Amino acid sequence: MNYNKEILENSEIKYIIDVPADDWKQAILEAYNKTKSKFSIEGFRKGKVPMKVITNMYGVGVFFEDALDIILPTIYRQLLDAETELMPVAQPDFDIVAISDTDLKLSCVVTVKPEFTVAKYTGLNLKQDAVKITKEDVDAEVNTALEKAGAWEAIEGRPAMKGDTVILDFSGSVDGVKFEGGTAEKQSLELGSGMFIPGFEEQVEGVSIGEEKNVTVTFPAEYGADNLAGKDAVFAIKLHEIKSKSLPELNDEFAKDVSEFDTLAEYKMDILNRLEKTATEKSVREMENKVIDAIADATEVSIPDAMIESQVADMIEEFEYRLTSQGMKADDYYKYTNSSRDELKVKYNETADKQVKVRLVMEAIIIAEKMSATEDEINAKIADFAKGASKDVEEFKSTMHPQQAMYIENQIVTDKLIAFLLDSNVAK
Repeated sequence: MNYNKEILENSEIKYIIDVPADDWKQAILEAYNKTKSKFSIEGFRKGKVPMKVITNMYGVGVFFEDALDIILPTIYRQLLDAETELMPVAQPDFDIVAISDTDLKLSCVVTVKPEFTVAKYTGLNLKQDAVKITKEDVDAEVNTALEKAGAWEAIEGRPAMKGDTVILDFSGSVDGVKFEGGTAEKQSLELGSGMFIPGFEEQVEGVSIGEEKNVTVTFPAEYGADNLAGKDAVFAIKLHEIKSKSLPELNDEFAKDVSEFDTLAEYKMDILNRLEKTATEKSVREMENKVIDAIADATEVSIPDAMIESQVADMIEEFEYRLTSQGMKADDYYKYTNSSRDELKVKYNETADKQVKVRLVMEAIIIAEKMSATEDEINAKIADFAKGASKDVEEFKSTMHPQQAMYIENQIVTDKLIAFLLDSNVAK
């Protein structure tokens, strides 16, 4: 296979390829054998029409489309074998330059990774915020546990108060006419939760069990139902029950009930440690992103459209997969939200551009710093995965997919890169 190469703009390389005549003729013959059963010509049984008879009647070009489908993958593999340093980032774009029953000349445009120089990636001296967990943070966690441990008790002898949960009937009307969705029986409502129309819950406060009352409210101007937005409404209510949550006493016994610790002090110390660990992990992740973003933002690189389009396609595929896992079809989502896949592509475009740039910059630093995963590191990571799966290491290895092995290696190298960037750029 002979070819000429031309470097184009935007990380594209154009190849003009002369396909060997014998290879092209063989592809046409294969196309004939593949499609001959489709031809029905008088005097011949179906599938037995000689190739020459078909080409005399329809022209040899009748087989070109199928022959191209047959030969193009082979041509591209041969090109990749010849161009060993070629690093395609998208499917090739083939065009026909010349074609006949004996000759085929093709144009093949291949998009490759862009060449660029990474900006300074050490000595940035970035600041990491100190992790501070306050007494108020710990108390908030304790109060949440108290609320969960609380029990609702029926209240009698007093009217409803903010914080109570009431059981009531209501029937709403606008200008004396009841509206759809405005009536309910034995509805549960926590007063002060803000779940009902503004002003409703405040007027229920002070109402006693068995009491009936008219509650007057105004629907918000931006209310979802146009026929109610901004309208004054009257709700006739009747209160059936009042419940109040009784919280346990905050002491050592409470700590024993909700944790593995014997004292409240130990329980609070454990909360402090957990909050500090979570905050520290979050701070480290934020610092990782800060360092990488700083390097990427300072790096100039022209990203091929094909790479961005591929990233957008991956993002949409992941989004639609999440929809499916939640029981919703993608088409239904677009219908309900009055949107489309094309609109989502536009929305994701900027994010995809940044993600591709970050990936290219990280790959370039890995190459520049000659980072790799050693066999011992890979084996150690596999052992961790095997332990997590409750399997013997050799048993786990026997079930590993090649992509899983590649993922493990990439994870090790990425972890090394992150550690290197943090150590080289974050002020001690």
